[in-house]
Amino acid sequence: MSNAASVSRPSGYLLLRAGGMSLLLHRRTTWVFLSLCALLALVCVFCLSVGGPRPMPFADTVATLFGSGTPMQRLLIMELRVPRILAGLYSGAALGAAGCLMQTLARNRLATPGIIGIDSGATAFAVASIVGLATSLAPSSLALPGAATAAALTFLLAAGAGARGYRFIVVGIAVGAIFGALTNLMLARAAIDAANAAYPWTVGSLNARPKASVMLLGYSLPVLLILSLFLTRGLAAMRFNDSVAIGLGVRLQAMRIGTLIVTVCLTGLAVSVCGPVGLIALIAPEAARYLGGQHGVPVLNAALTGAILTVFADWVGRSVLAPIEIPVGIILAIIGGPYLLWIILRQSARKSL
Repeated sequence: MSNAASVSRPSGYLLLRAGGMSLLLHRRTTWVFLSLCALLALVCVFCLSVGGPRPMPFADTVATLFGSGTPMQRLLIMELRVPRILAGLYSGAALGAAGCLMQTLARNRLATPGIIGIDSGATAFAVASIVGLATSLAPSSLALPGAATAAALTFLLAAGAGARGYRFIVVGIAVGAIFGALTNLMLARAAIDAANAAYPWTVGSLNARPKASVMLLGYSLPVLLILSLFLTRGLAAMRFNDSVAIGLGVRLQAMRIGTLIVTVCLTGLAVSVCGPVGLIALIAPEAARYLGGQHGVPVLNAALTGAILTVFADWVGRSVLAPIEIPVGIILAIIGGPYLLWIILRQSARKSL
């Protein structure tokens, strides 16, 4: 039995058997996934322990999470810090996965939801619900339609190139610039109180996030990640040219539409929680590909990396100039801006993924 298993298992893979079923896993990717899970747990517990002006011992934090601790500890951890950690974890994971899907679909590291305008569309619609429209809708409820509108415009205007090449990126940048200009116009004409209320939606923040939006993203994220996993096989084939992908049995149009829908849902729901922190979608997939050895489409590892970066960046923003808080979007822009320049200036930025 062991000899048969060793013969049927390719080099570098793990073969798991249970009854009549078997599962083939890439060894390095699996170890990276498990390591990122452990690192995410450590980062979350660390941020819960020192995530405010009253640090708590590590052991007390863990005990409180499991139902022990004093009433004050339970208030600090369960009521104040855990919701913020969950908001960062969910939104970071969603943006990391969305970036991985979009970059693979477009075969370009610059094709993230933030750069091609999806974030800007979601933000514009969210701000409009506060300062531009006489509506009682919460800003988070309009972020998803805004993301869908921006994505549809980008793909329609870049029709000749489909989801490929720099034309697609340039069109996306233009669409994002238009929505960004509309956002600034609404803020410039708004009353000061309305503009202040809309400010977190323009820079990205995890402070006092809408509970309903966090719960909706938390319930939707597992479903969207499972759908993303079903898309990865076709997306891996689409990293070759279209003729090869068709020869491998990929239905290009259906794959592109399905990937776009999942990406828009991930991005819109994430922006409804944290605002535009789209540089996570740029950094996390690249880090996941580097750690996994450029194997496959690392949607889950990109999601875990995005969650780690967002939670940790939020802690940095709350700690570096405490008691002054720096929004997480600004911290990630400080990190991601130089990284974006590095990608653009690299010669390999013009090569396919």
